[in-house]
Amino acid sequence: MKVLIAEDDPTSRLLLDAVLKRHGYDVVAVTDGIEAWQYLQADDAPLIAILDWIMPGMDGGEICRRLRAKQTPVQTYVILLTAKNAKNEIVAGLRAGANDYVTKPFVREELLARLQTGMQMVSLQQTLSDRVRELEDALATVKQLEGLLPICANCKSIRDDNDQWNRIEDYVTERSQAIFSHGICPECAHQLYPDEYRQIASRARTEA
Repeated sequence: MKVLIAEDDPTSRLLLDAVLKRHGYDVVAVTDGIEAWQYLQADDAPLIAILDWIMPGMDGGEICRRLRAKQTPVQTYVILLTAKNAKNEIVAGLRAGANDYVTKPFVREELLARLQTGMQMVSLQQTLSDRVRELEDALATVKQLEGLLPICANCKSIRDDNDQWNRIEDYVTERSQAIFSHGICPECAHQLYPDEYRQIASRARTEA
């Protein structure tokens, strides 16, 4: 998975880059907030970002606020880098929209564990986004059956857009996911099979 690192300190940036690449991540490393924001607006933007709290151009908190203001199906998972005892930075970053934080100097195992959590969250968002898209497609299919449908008053066939007459079962099945199960309603049963219907109705009253 692609991960963005935004860190103005060259030593910290190189360490992060080396650790992530060693564990199979596709890393994009930048030195300031402006460049980080530009990468995060791209069509193929990384879905996980490790942002330093204090950077030239734009700090990590401002990037978080801008990301959360965007309406996207899958939001960037943000891990904030802060000084070891900067509790005020941690609180401000989380309020701005960061998902997690790592203190500097970072512990490699902790960083990797938090990245793993981020990957799971992004994967869950992607799955939910796919399900929403499938539901929207299903609704679009159902909406194809809306509107005025020419139907035969006698046999109940429906005329399609090609001026062809179709059985109502064929017409609906072709345009939706409905599956027909045929039976007979009580009114038709009474008209077609009056004797049998009276026997069934009488037996039903007796059993009740």
